[in-house]
Amino acid sequence: MAQYRIQPLTLTLGHLYPDQLNLYGDRGNILTLRRRCQLRGIELRVVGLGVGDALAPDEYDMLFIGGGQDKEQAPVAQDLYEMKGIGLWAAIEDDMPVLAVCGGFQLLAHYYRPAEGPDMRGLGVFDAWTEHKGAQVARCIGDIALRWNEQTLVGFENHGGRTYLGTARPLGKVLKGYGNNAEDQTEGAIYRNAYGTYLHGSLLPKNPHFADHLIELALQRKYGLQADEEPQVFNGDHASVASENGSTVLELQKTNVLPLLTPLEDSLEWEAHASILERLGLYSEAAAVLRTHKR
Repeated sequence: MAQYRIQPLTLTLGHLYPDQLNLYGDRGNILTLRRRCQLRGIELRVVGLGVGDALAPDEYDMLFIGGGQDKEQAPVAQDLYEMKGIGLWAAIEDDMPVLAVCGGFQLLAHYYRPAEGPDMRGLGVFDAWTEHKGAQVARCIGDIALRWNEQTLVGFENHGGRTYLGTARPLGKVLKGYGNNAEDQTEGAIYRNAYGTYLHGSLLPKNPHFADHLIELALQRKYGLQADEEPQVFNGDHASVASENGSTVLELQKTNVLPLLTPLEDSLEWEAHASILERLGLYSEAAAVLRTHKR
């Protein structure tokens, strides 16, 4: 019988501006990624990148940037453009998965025009721009659900800015809620493996499929792994494993002998997901979620 030596897979996540852009509890996204990796024997290292820190793309496998108030975004916008722009662009063009929420989403577009003060220049990763129409216009606040890859994403949005897409592809179509601008049913934006969105909640605890999507992208990029369409049973954590005949888990996964990510017990996560759909009156979508994931 083959003997295995376990060497855990490792991923490194760069958390941009953890002290400045931390308004809505979106650290929960990082906690979710770390936990879902841990349960599969994958080590997720998290490194904070603040104002003044350079971004060396070769040192990271994933990136996350959250949201904050306008007064906090101004110095961040300057630092992002002057200190981290080149490294972030290189990472995105090399297909590194990036999750940018709310203010982070706005700063990865062309510009953010606040209700008062000068425009904040963005990186232009997403062909989009954001304008705050002033205090006389109601904020976009409340639960939101959207269609993404034939599935649903749910969360909570709270933003005064209205984002408009040029050629950028939206993350999803709004089923209930406001989305980018409360006008065209678009939500978020996608460029390569970079995802911008207004969904708080935090987003990933209530959307385990999207969390796993980001982890899979990172593993595929770093190790060349591919997702198995029909996952098979593997009694052990995901890892780089050497066997007697020289085959490694990385090699076996590349040939679809093993799944990329083992399924987890996500009953509570999907019940929370379905409860938001029900709250929004999307009863058939909620029932479909529970049928699919309880099975």
